[in-house]
Amino acid sequence: MKLPLSRSLPTALLASLFVLAGCAKQKVAAASGGSGALPADRVVATYNGGKITYGELEVEAKPKLQEIQNQMYTARKEVLERMAVERIVKAEAAKKGQTEEQYIQARVEALPVSQPSDADVKEFFDRLKAAGRIPPDTKLEQIKDQLVQAMVNQQRRASVQKVIEELRTAANLQIDLPPPRVEVAATGPARGPTDAKVTIVEFSDFQCPYCGAAYTTVEQLMQQYAGKVKLVFRQFPLPIHPQAEKAAEASLCAQDQGKFWEFHDLLFKNQKKLDVSDLKTYAGSAGLDAAKFATCLDSGEKKKQVDQDLEAGQAAGVNGTPAFFINGVFLNGAMPIEEFKKVIDPELASR
Repeated sequence: MKLPLSRSLPTALLASLFVLAGCAKQKVAAASGGSGALPADRVVATYNGGKITYGELEVEAKPKLQEIQNQMYTARKEVLERMAVERIVKAEAAKKGQTEEQYIQARVEALPVSQPSDADVKEFFDRLKAAGRIPPDTKLEQIKDQLVQAMVNQQRRASVQKVIEELRTAANLQIDLPPPRVEVAATGPARGPTDAKVTIVEFSDFQCPYCGAAYTTVEQLMQQYAGKVKLVFRQFPLPIHPQAEKAAEASLCAQDQGKFWEFHDLLFKNQKKLDVSDLKTYAGSAGLDAAKFATCLDSGEKKKQVDQDLEAGQAAGVNGTPAFFINGVFLNGAMPIEEFKKVIDPELASR
């Protein structure tokens, strides 16, 4: 039986626990079916005396196929977690002689929900306005009631998540669905011990706001797992971010002077100011030789390296940023730190 929470609680609350966030290069629809394994020399297309073999097709299709494999695993894992939670809720509800909806509703209503203060509403309004999510000429008084309701709904969603996490913990829910592993070369700027049991390869875009959000999470991870995790940064500037490619090149110019991570931090802290002139200003702030940096950046000599990272990411199935490979296990988007830990902790325990 499905758990129809939407009738009594905010829409898609369970589904919201599994949302992925990231900057997308393009949307790709997963395909079903396939031709099965064929000999590499099998001819699968002919044209004007020319031919295409199955082996050639596999090389060309590998990025798309890897992406679909990642999507299939993510879909299976989300469904598995939802199934497990629904069964846990059903069992707990039965103990109290309640329906699943009644049980969740009672648990959520037992948690406090406070009306936001005028100051909180004003801060929320200003934040939305600055992000361009409401028209610039909108007055607070015009949408105050809607903002208050939205803030209350946020609390309710948080309450549902809290209840679900408590149920998962109490039931000792363990998900054991082996993820696919992808071979991704850990080449590029790195931090952490070279012999770490866990290596995280991050494909990122300095202009992507989701990468900016993930930056904070990654910093927390590196502090919490100091001495246990190695982080490798690879470039994946998206075409939708016009300043991202030059920023990527600039970070590699900084690497030549041993200042990649200092420059990396400056770029993520100043994502809205990534013009070439800004990049050269940050070089001074990072303690770089400004003349050498400018020569490197203006020459475009790092474009080849950026392109190589892009090709490696595409071959691994990366189609948006940020994208992480934790010992080859794919994690897509600006996920909460808990999602990283779900992959890292078992890896550390098994090695």
